[in-house]
Amino acid sequence: MADIIKNVEQLQNKIKHCTECLNNKINGKDGKRHIVVCGGTGCLSSDSKEIVETLQKLIDENNLNDKVTVNMVGCFGFCSQGPFVKIYPEDRLYHAVKVSDCEKIIQEDILNGNCIEELLYEDPQTHEKVEKQDDINFYKKQMRIALHGCSLINPEVLDEAMGYDAFKALIKVLTMDRQAVIDEILASGLRGRGGGGFPTGRKWQFAYDQQSDEKYVICNGDEGDPGAFMDRSILEGNPVSVIEGMMIAGYAIGAKNGYFYVRAEYPIAVKRLQIAIDEMRACGLLGKNILGSDFSFDCHIRLGAGAFVCGEETALLNSIEGKRGMPRPRPPFPAVKGLWGKPSIINNVETLADVPYIIRIGGKEFAKIGTEKSKGTKVFALGGKVNNVGLVEVPMGTTLRELIFDIGGGIPNNKHFKAIQTGGPSGGCLTEKDLDVPIDYDSLIARGSMMGSGGAIVMDEDNCMVDVAKFYLEFICDESCGKCSPCRIGTKRMLEILTKITKGKGTLQDLDDLYDLATTTKNNSLCGLGQTAANPVFSTMANFKDEYVAHVTDKVCKAHVCKAMTSYVIDPNKCKKCSLCSRNCPVSAISGEVGKTPYVIDQSKCIKCGACMSSCRFGAISKR
Repeated sequence: MADIIKNVEQLQNKIKHCTECLNNKINGKDGKRHIVVCGGTGCLSSDSKEIVETLQKLIDENNLNDKVTVNMVGCFGFCSQGPFVKIYPEDRLYHAVKVSDCEKIIQEDILNGNCIEELLYEDPQTHEKVEKQDDINFYKKQMRIALHGCSLINPEVLDEAMGYDAFKALIKVLTMDRQAVIDEILASGLRGRGGGGFPTGRKWQFAYDQQSDEKYVICNGDEGDPGAFMDRSILEGNPVSVIEGMMIAGYAIGAKNGYFYVRAEYPIAVKRLQIAIDEMRACGLLGKNILGSDFSFDCHIRLGAGAFVCGEETALLNSIEGKRGMPRPRPPFPAVKGLWGKPSIINNVETLADVPYIIRIGGKEFAKIGTEKSKGTKVFALGGKVNNVGLVEVPMGTTLRELIFDIGGGIPNNKHFKAIQTGGPSGGCLTEKDLDVPIDYDSLIARGSMMGSGGAIVMDEDNCMVDVAKFYLEFICDESCGKCSPCRIGTKRMLEILTKITKGKGTLQDLDDLYDLATTTKNNSLCGLGQTAANPVFSTMANFKDEYVAHVTDKVCKAHVCKAMTSYVIDPNKCKKCSLCSRNCPVSAISGEVGKTPYVIDQSKCIKCGACMSSCRFGAISKR
């Protein structure tokens, strides 16, 4: 988009034109068929870029460029079923598409108008083929606000963002008093989606009330929780919505510059964000006197090196300033003394993506979504032992049961649900008794977990909860910046005790010491990382104390996960004497005579790698 937009009327006309073009594309009034392909990181790793290139090549070869277009859009969310290809105006969705399917799509669907049933999603309950995205159970209970435009628009084309509501909120706020903008956010009840849940409007109000020649807006895109990919997907799918949210925040508090702090491991998100910023600068939507107003604002990108602690506000500020990413004592808070000592507000990606929607519909309307104290929707990265792995956005108040079983499709292989870890390393494990708990900030905290940024890892009967706590402590221990002793030393000692327990060397005294250490670390650490580091320990000990006791008294891991307490045994009645297990054993721990005697595992040599069990075709080997 090369045209320079100098005033509101020009922008409104441009938005009207882009909206008409996008609607015509979706409903077929432009006389063309339009193919869109998922361009999220997950699908790109499964060859979606090659799918686009192959489809375009086939379109060229069949002289269809005046009848068909192919484009890449953001994440569809249903990651376990990607890559996705959708065709407009039929709104037909194909899943698990391979490069080899491209010719079939062009020949059968595009040229002959036939639906390719084998590429349609099959409902696992009814076994019926589903053609429309909205008819798939995974999507039925979702409500896309933060993910607005993802999977619909090309994130690298500004005109498409304009065709799907971009800048309508910006036009509206430029006619409003700055305090009135903050009042709308306050009325919405929006709370920070980065983990803490602090009211966004109050944070903006603190910064607005400060007198300063310079203020800053910072977008925290340093998403570091294991298994989390919410912020990355929003930036990849509709970066313009986040930029617009940042601009509105800048207008509200009187800032002229905004900084995106995004981890360098997100190259696609960074690339698309930079494209959007460059396009907006080129057409006058970023820079001085935007749309002829007295509002000037520009955006900049800073890359994080992957330190989890830099998700903490003050550590993030240090990192942007070129210092080591370590937290600062508070107060003063960033809204008073933030980036380079100036008042600054720090909101995460999802929070800023919600802002344009709030302004468009009004704060009171937004507040009708969700629960009394938790308004709007929340994006979750649903993963682990669940059938439908993916990106989910649901209204606050949706229950864990709905999230795991209705949207997530339940546990694979009909295994028993054991726990769900929400809030990442800072959260805790919730169990079957919590399945009907409404998802909101206060309910999760009351049960020993937290919302966090939105990671949701499901576990089944094959997970050892002591090992789960150990996994998160390993992560936290690695990511501690080391500035304060309670976190630096406390997490290390907790990890040592957990490791000792999983090796079968723990005692009942270790359990008491572990709890005491967790309490001390929580109460005395400087920042949120150390203060929440004990949550995985607290929640697993509270809900699965029997597993801890079994590890230290019976020297048994009920889930057969902890190697030191697990052994592989061959059932002589099932053994076919084929020697396959022996031939696959890397340490020659299995002996027997082919066709004559059942094979036996020498437990003193066995390294418990599981190669024997994986290679046995007759189910003769089991864990004990």
